[in-house]
Amino acid sequence: MRVAMLSWEFPPKTVGGLAQHVYDLTAALSGRGVEVLVFTCGAPGVPEIEEVNGAKVYRVHPYTPGTPDFVTWVMQLNVALLERAFPAIERARGVNVVHAHDWLVAWAARALKHGLRVPLVATIHATEFGRHNGLHNDLQRFISSIEWWLCYEAWKVIVCSRHMEGELKYIFQVPQDKLAVIPNGVNPENYLVRQAHPPRDWFAAPDEKIVFYIGRLVREKGVHILLAAAPLVLARHPQTKFVIAGKGPYEHELRQFAERLGIAHRVYFTGYVDDATRNALYSWAAVAVFPSLYEPFGIVALEAMAAKVPVVVTDAGGLGEIVQDGVDGLKCPPDNPQALADKIVALLGNPDLAEALRTRAYQKTLRDYNWGDIARRTRAVYEAVWHERRRIDWPDPFAVRPRPAGKVYQFLGRYA
Repeated sequence: MRVAMLSWEFPPKTVGGLAQHVYDLTAALSGRGVEVLVFTCGAPGVPEIEEVNGAKVYRVHPYTPGTPDFVTWVMQLNVALLERAFPAIERARGVNVVHAHDWLVAWAARALKHGLRVPLVATIHATEFGRHNGLHNDLQRFISSIEWWLCYEAWKVIVCSRHMEGELKYIFQVPQDKLAVIPNGVNPENYLVRQAHPPRDWFAAPDEKIVFYIGRLVREKGVHILLAAAPLVLARHPQTKFVIAGKGPYEHELRQFAERLGIAHRVYFTGYVDDATRNALYSWAAVAVFPSLYEPFGIVALEAMAAKVPVVVTDAGGLGEIVQDGVDGLKCPPDNPQALADKIVALLGNPDLAEALRTRAYQKTLRDYNWGDIARRTRAVYEAVWHERRRIDWPDPFAVRPRPAGKVYQFLGRYA
């Protein structure tokens, strides 16, 4: 089984959780005998072709003419992906399946599907409709139309949660038999504290307990709800520091909000943190909080569980499927600062409860979210669509068809 996998991000180029997902999935698939060719966007100082965990990775750079907007840049990326993919796939003696991750590679994925006449599998990690709670401008409507088109072109659509399964049915009317629910996975070894990292007192005083958030700073992640809950937590646990790791367009507004609440001295915005610093912060945190308003899956919550940190999450989307309230974490309604504060306080004030939750959560990551099982289920999807492909006639639209010879051809040509 040979697969061409397309993703606009792959380590070290990391924007969101997609890069880590594709990285771990390709490694696990390679371990199960799947030959994976990854086509992705390049980054400065990174080889354009290299082998990573058994997968062959091809990195491209979008064409150099300046682009007026992000969508034009995406189109140029897709052309560059095709320019690299077709000869690489030819040298590899073809592929059985094309696997596309999200709308940003939809054009290249569709072209490879029809150019090679092989099945297309698409993983939809989130939707534009869900991110913005509707479609409010032309750009959002355009992106949503590409997401629909990718689902339409795909032989099978993989989603990471039951929530996303329902979302695609509702927004795009994707039929049930076209959908496969395969969760994201996590590798606990990635969250061990191994490398040198900044000291703890860079982030909090020795007597302060750390409440930790990590993720993109965009409105749907609900960090403003965590800030609104912070004064309620501080009223009962004054020696608490809220460490917010990550970057995004919402950061300035969040900083201003903390100032207005009078808690800026109790909130530390770290910006981007590397893996070693992230792991250290997990090890120091008394609780990790993920207060999302919209969350297709919630990989960061799963990472915190794998790092053995007790978690508080909102019951939003896929987060509600990962955490069982009172068993392996605590849940509260989204957009509710009081409820969020109560859950955080419950963990800060009850170390025995925190210990029990984090222990069960860690065991859950090993049992239900291991990459070996996820790779097995993904390979089963590949094998199913390839089996179906072999049973159908998919004629080559560019093949030269034999023409009737002599007088018959001349006669028919008059009426063509």
